[in-house]
Amino acid sequence: MSHRYSAFRAVWAGSTALAAAAAFSIAAPAAAQDSETADATEGQLATIIVTANRREENLQDVPVSADILDQERIGAIFSGAGDITALAGTAPGLNVESSNGRVAPRFYIRGLGNTDFDLAASQPVSVLLDDVVMENVTLKSFPIFDVERVEVLRGPQGTLFGRNTPAGIVKIDSIKPSHDTSVAAGLSFGSLDTISLNGAVGGSIAKDVLAFRVAAQMQKRGDWISNGFTNQENALGGYADFAVRGQLLFTPNDRTSINAAVNFRDLQGSSTFFRANILGPGNNKLNANYDRDTVFYDAGGGNQADYQQFGATLTAAYEFDGATLTSITSHWTSEGSSRGDVDGGFGAVFLPGGGGPGLIPFPSDTQDSIDLKQTTQEVRLASTGEGPLSWQVGGFYFESDFDVTTVGFTFPPPVTVNHTNEAWALFGQVGYQLTEKLRVTGGLRYTDDQKDFFVRSGAAPQPRSVGDDQFDWDVSIFGDVSDDASVYAKIANSFRGPTIQGRDVAFFNPPSVAQSENITSYEVGFKSELADRTVRLNGAAYYYTVEDPQFTAVGGAGNLVQLINANKGEAWGLEFDGAFQVSPQFLVTLGVAYNNTAIKDSTLAVGICAQCTVTDPTRVISGSTRALINNNPFPNAPEWSGDFTARYSIPVGNSGEFFIFTDWVYLGDTNFLLYESREFNAKSRIEGGLKVGYSGDEGQWEVAAFARNITDEDNVLGVVDFNNNTAFVNDPRIIGVMFGVKY
Repeated sequence: MSHRYSAFRAVWAGSTALAAAAAFSIAAPAAAQDSETADATEGQLATIIVTANRREENLQDVPVSADILDQERIGAIFSGAGDITALAGTAPGLNVESSNGRVAPRFYIRGLGNTDFDLAASQPVSVLLDDVVMENVTLKSFPIFDVERVEVLRGPQGTLFGRNTPAGIVKIDSIKPSHDTSVAAGLSFGSLDTISLNGAVGGSIAKDVLAFRVAAQMQKRGDWISNGFTNQENALGGYADFAVRGQLLFTPNDRTSINAAVNFRDLQGSSTFFRANILGPGNNKLNANYDRDTVFYDAGGGNQADYQQFGATLTAAYEFDGATLTSITSHWTSEGSSRGDVDGGFGAVFLPGGGGPGLIPFPSDTQDSIDLKQTTQEVRLASTGEGPLSWQVGGFYFESDFDVTTVGFTFPPPVTVNHTNEAWALFGQVGYQLTEKLRVTGGLRYTDDQKDFFVRSGAAPQPRSVGDDQFDWDVSIFGDVSDDASVYAKIANSFRGPTIQGRDVAFFNPPSVAQSENITSYEVGFKSELADRTVRLNGAAYYYTVEDPQFTAVGGAGNLVQLINANKGEAWGLEFDGAFQVSPQFLVTLGVAYNNTAIKDSTLAVGICAQCTVTDPTRVISGSTRALINNNPFPNAPEWSGDFTARYSIPVGNSGEFFIFTDWVYLGDTNFLLYESREFNAKSRIEGGLKVGYSGDEGQWEVAAFARNITDEDNVLGVVDFNNNTAFVNDPRIIGVMFGVKY
């Protein structure tokens, strides 16, 4: 390991010791209030702040369909040491999954995403950490800790946030340094030897001039999965995921602020556990081969994952009279690898004694690794005046360079390929208050996006280059119907840049290329706060078309990863977000989304697996291992999704409370692949969490018991479209206790 990573491990160790000395907490105590809720009087709903327009605004005043996860909800979601895929379903219309363990998550919003498991995959959902795009899939997995909020913005966001956002964005904002001394730290213990430790400390170094904040998190789990092939008990499944963030805020005068942030992560643990032949055959039910606590691996090297990530960001702002100039400079690196016994079983049918469990046509043991560098620069100038006109203009530059190495342990030598991407953009947005109750906003962005690919070693040179330059635009109108209710309409156009997929070079096939996809979205919505601000009802209806949608044909009998463009994609849906302050002590939230998607291409066919049962045999091309996919839903796009939370508290004395918090997510019937089969889909999935505890001294400390996946659901999260009905599933129930303080 490099000296740089060793140094940051030392920083992590020091900050963890400091946090542990202060106290222990998995999340902010339940009674503590976020800064954004300060204007809410007792018994009223808190104001929700969003930055969808790159400035802080009340959610009720912005023409966007959004869901906001506050500190308490985030603390509950990750209380069982979950990774970023735990966000799946926490906002209506949001799905997240991964076949690479705790790295390389795949995001979907309004049904639009990408099932590509390669480390070079592009996605139509962008993840931003402190206004910096985490473009590569490994960067998207950076742990969520010590954050102010997570915003899920649904629909095209290309004008202000750039290409590769046609589905939406997940925007993560960390807690920034301040001159008020603060300490938060804590510890939770759970089943399967699960430990989560985090802490943060901040305050003033030089009064009103220099402030700092250091936050750290450790998530750890013991081995809990046995290997039935080797008869080793509790041999697999453990991990240790460390992350630390340090920030310095320099404010030499009233007009200037400079924030320097450093992020580091070290992950040592398990990749995804594939399970052979656990579906069907002939249906999508888990069969007798399935045992959550056992796998049957003759390969895979223990399905190990080893990643280190480092990022440095410098954010500078200067306030002129009437405008603010902001510059964001960032550099990130990501190094690591993950290996898997992808067939999920052992042996092969042509070996003496066969293989198991079920049919294993031939072994598949692969490892993918990445060595990535990403640099971004953004400059924007935004108005700050009180008049009817608001505006902002800016420029953006993006550069990435990374190698991906694929090792097929039953194939010839490792193959290393290189991907480079250079993009730049100019953008602007103007809003005008036409009347006291009516506001219009329009935005425009020009982007030039260029990608290059070549084989560095292990295979014949097969260079590819793609590029595109396009305009993104949006127009919206927002009107106040009354003091408590508003309506809006929005039309937006956005694109995802062209993509090169080169993993198949390692398996004797050429790279594939997909051209840009373009989305045009039409949306209408309403926002309301009723009953003296104790009820919030927000909703939206949308319809969008995607020209040349990029899809990934994963697997088939040849186990290839091919990029394809369909002719068109269509979707429409409804979204609802509600919050109900039933009493000062009782808060309920409810979100529901309906999303209907369809691929429109009468001639497009993709490879199908060798063993599964295609739902409609007439779609299988005669004499072929391919099936037509016209009118099929988008992959990993459930029609129905939703979430529910409830928090009830009972005051104790003058400064304490007993509380109960529960949260639930629902994802409806889901087809995992481009074609439809009886095996490779999931019925509706539901998971819930519970937290029961006591908070004292007006939220300064808390003790609680918690549970994640409290009903111990066995949910199929994804499949491997190969030669056997292999799938991967969710984590089991985690029950634990937690203690925390916050001053």
